[in-house]
Amino acid sequence: MKTILLITSEFPPQPGGIGNHAYHLAQQLSLHYKVKVLADQRSQDGVEEKEFDQLQKFSSHRVQRYPFILWTYLFRLISAFQSAKQADLILVSGKFSLWTGGLLSLFYSKPYVAIIHGSEVQLSNSLVRGFTNWSLQRFDHVIGVSNFTLNLVSHLNIKQKSVIPNGFDLSQLNVVHKKPEYKEKTKRDPLHLITVGNLTQRKGQHNVLKALPLLIKTYPNLIYHIVGLPTDQERLENLASKLEIEEHIRYHGRLAEEEKIKLLLASDVFMMLSEQTSTGDVEGFGIAILEANALGLPAVGSLNCGIEDAIKADYSGQLVDPHDPQAILEAVGKITSQQEIYAKHAKQWSTKFTWDKIGQLYVEKIEEHL
Repeated sequence: MKTILLITSEFPPQPGGIGNHAYHLAQQLSLHYKVKVLADQRSQDGVEEKEFDQLQKFSSHRVQRYPFILWTYLFRLISAFQSAKQADLILVSGKFSLWTGGLLSLFYSKPYVAIIHGSEVQLSNSLVRGFTNWSLQRFDHVIGVSNFTLNLVSHLNIKQKSVIPNGFDLSQLNVVHKKPEYKEKTKRDPLHLITVGNLTQRKGQHNVLKALPLLIKTYPNLIYHIVGLPTDQERLENLASKLEIEEHIRYHGRLAEEEKIKLLLASDVFMMLSEQTSTGDVEGFGIAILEANALGLPAVGSLNCGIEDAIKADYSGQLVDPHDPQAILEAVGKITSQQEIYAKHAKQWSTKFTWDKIGQLYVEKIEEHL
């Protein structure tokens, strides 16, 4: 059986989109190959990671993170060089992992495949960006999680490249839950909007807030639910106060999966008005949108980012300029006026992105290089 070494910058049990992607990818690949994961140990004593790793079908090697970051970089590289000797193919995901793969390619003649999510190729530091670009051009194949993401490296001389969208785990959504039976609403009825994601500029909760004054004129009983780590909650609270819309906002923090699902099922439209930050942080795909779709929840998302691949416009939701309140109002109106149809289509659309299907696409690409 062939051995795949997966080097990733994030990995469970710690949260993170890249880590979630790497975990499900490792699970799928372990059905076909011997998989070894190289990732960081982020807890102080490593007990949390050890207990998690013991439950997996693949093996893992953890690198302890040190306060002096250069020590962490050094031990990551040492571990990567040791693990690469026995691997038949090197698969990397995340910024430092890209650099590691580029360096390994100078010493080991093996197939190298990179996965890019978006932000790691949009770095503001020109020196670091140059090293990332050099690394990418060392790979035999570069896979972007969206067309938008892959287009970010279109100027580079990359040997082979393709798009494999992000996937989601349908079983985690506990689909025995049913969305309440649709009943036609009037504009006086409560309208529940929801965003699930870390409270940061990239996730765009502030863009929803800025559109609310206009939305509330049409939907006076609107409630906006904000779910996720409260990283920038104070900034959002100050903005809501300035806009005088505090009574329409509910902050839920990070919810347990069961509570999150209940809130999604009780909502009408999922909002993901992401934007690119000044440091190059960008939404590479938007997996939370598909999780909402699987529960029958249509979405409004941003144009000009990876969300364009996560939403099928006029089918599973609507795509808008995140800074255009009028466009956002019209998008919400289109969905709510045909809620039952959009909900049905959203569920159908989400089935294209389950991990069993996405995993098979990765196997097909990997087989081209083994």
